[in-house]
Amino acid sequence: QVQLVESGGGLVQPGSSLTLSCLGSGFTFGSTSIGWFRQVPGKEREAVSCISPSSAVKYYADTVKGRFAISRDKAKRTVYLRMDNLRPEDTAVYSCGLRDGVYVQCDPTWFGSWGQGTQVTVSS
Repeated sequence: QVQLVESGGGLVQPGSSLTLSCLGSGFTFGSTSIGWFRQVPGKEREAVSCISPSSAVKYYADTVKGRFAISRDKAKRTVYLRMDNLRPEDTAVYSCGLRDGVYVQCDPTWFGSWGQGTQVTVSS
């Protein structure tokens, strides 16, 4: 069945870096858009970054632009989110979702088959 598994979260200090991984199975990885989203308790899930099947189209939320970078490795069926210069406000549960084809909007309502998420905590 379709499955996404996130990993790479942790507790880090402000200014540190982390790389999250999203491993996919059960679908045609090469024709699927993948997005990273995050959520904190009491708030709605928000988009962080999305990538099209060919990597030609990438989206970054304004809050992470210039600090985060999304990439994908077809052979490993994995999408990565490199996060640099982390801030306390980046603290959240990060989840990946998928959408068949090229995404139109990097929005949680356009994606599905969510993974279980990985916790990122940025604190001194």
